[in-house]
Amino acid sequence: MKCSAVIPVFNEAESLVTLHRELRETGAAHGIELEIVLVDDGSTDRSWEAIESLAASDPGVAAIRLRRNFGKAAALTAGFREASGEIVLTLDADLQDHPKEIPRFLAAIAEGHDVVSGWKAIRHDPWHKTLPSRVFNRLVGRVTGVRLHDHNCGFKAYRREVLDEISLYGELHRFVPVLAAARGFRVGEIPVEHRARRFGRSKYGIERFLKGLLDLLTVFFLTGYRTRPQHLLGGVGLLSFSLGALGMAYLAVYWLLREYGGFGETWLPLHQRPLVLYSLGAVLLGAQLLSVGFLAELVTAQHARTATNYSVRRRIAARGPARSPTTGPPVRFDDLEDPAGLHRENVPREASEVAVRERPEPGSRELGQEST
Repeated sequence: MKCSAVIPVFNEAESLVTLHRELRETGAAHGIELEIVLVDDGSTDRSWEAIESLAASDPGVAAIRLRRNFGKAAALTAGFREASGEIVLTLDADLQDHPKEIPRFLAAIAEGHDVVSGWKAIRHDPWHKTLPSRVFNRLVGRVTGVRLHDHNCGFKAYRREVLDEISLYGELHRFVPVLAAARGFRVGEIPVEHRARRFGRSKYGIERFLKGLLDLLTVFFLTGYRTRPQHLLGGVGLLSFSLGALGMAYLAVYWLLREYGGFGETWLPLHQRPLVLYSLGAVLLGAQLLSVGFLAELVTAQHARTATNYSVRRRIAARGPARSPTTGPPVRFDDLEDPAGLHRENVPREASEVAVRERPEPGSRELGQEST
């Protein structure tokens, strides 16, 4: 089975030769046919020169150079399109991910997982990086239900069909396991060795954490309301509109009692009540959200003509022409107590067993326990 290792590179010239050697040593030791895809994401050092040298000396190295720094998700997407392996691995170029873990990823894939995420159980990073990461991972688990120890770990393995069905943009690369689980793929996790950085310095800070929180909202919407946006927008809009309408109804009764019920001298005039503005604002906000929800439904309906909202795990194609009625005695349905039994008799035993064995169980995910 051919595997591809997609590695985004941004100013990692000093580590590329060592990384390439470790990948080749791991492949040779375990008999893994490994394609290496290096994606230069707008590096400003000599990373591209190092990549060109590796590609010239090793025919199993593919190289891509982006025009500027587009971000990790874009670099990974470019690498996924270039990769030709049935199993695609991703790891960082800074030597903190050890290629010796690759056989363990492949073993987990062979056990039936579609996505395997690494977990840096022992991290060689300062506390101001590990603490936000723990908070982020726990929050992602609470919101999405996919409880991994380390969503941010760049060391992962995917079956090709997973990447064919999921589109990455922005900073969504860290949420591929969540997006895959939402489409019914099996997600697993294994602990991996995390080495201290040997060259350069980390390129991630608090900005990454904040972007991750915003992307989490995007993933929550994509996984829960992608095909039914009105359920979210319309629900909030209807609630806002209803509260505003109740406020307006109360103010109408208030005005009638003040004008005609003899409370004009003790009750405030209507224009001095803040509830007027609150109610009117709630009604307008609700109407706008409902309108946006309808527009989103129209866009979703148009998109649904070309996109699929399901994921097929296995197909069994017809193996030949339909059986001719002349090859056997005619079958009369009125003589059968259970016409559906005809279908079961004509299905080969091995095909039926495959269909049952390959059918995914609803909500089945083999994930790590939530971090503490």
